Amino acid sequence: LTYEDYVLFPEDGKRHEIIDGDHYVTPAPNVKHQRVSFNLSKLFAVYLGKTRVGLALSAPCDVVLSDRDVVQPDLLFVSKARAAIVTEKNIQGPPDLVVEIVSETTRKTDEVLKRHLYERHGVQEYWIVDPEIEAVKVYRVTENGYVRAADLTREAGESIASPLLPGLDVPLAELFAD
Repeated sequence: LTYEDYVLFPEDGKRHEIIDGDHYVTPAPNVKHQRVSFNLSKLFAVYLGKTRVGLALSAPCDVVLSDRDVVQPDLLFVSKARAAIVTEKNIQGPPDLVVEIVSETTRKTDEVLKRHLYERHGVQEYWIVDPEIEAVKVYRVTENGYVRAADLTREAGESIASPLLPGLDVPLAELFAD
């Protein structure tokens, strides 16, 4: 399938994505997922309100990586320097940072398929947030592809930081707060 097929998918409350030309559909996320997404969006809004270093958007927002790769990450960040990829309809190219919040129905897709997809298309940093175990994996691009830069847990009292976002501090206690 291609982007032309994608725009014809129904607006049915489910997440439709195309990865390597294959159609993936996931149901609407659960409440815990949405709470984590909201918390993360609030933390990004405060940070970006102060720094003005770019734009963060939360799902649903189409990211067109190629004609055969169209995804809707839970959260994305595009730096000011790359603002030209942001259009009225979608994001045309790889964001600087992508965040996926896993669930039982998306775990394999987020951990394997999307990780390889984002790596292949040059997303600089990829966070996999797991609300069930209250943990975050951070992948960063190197000249040899992604390396896992951090394995963070709420239990350890850790925070997420990123060289893409100087001064950003995402305490996992706040990210996973009820």
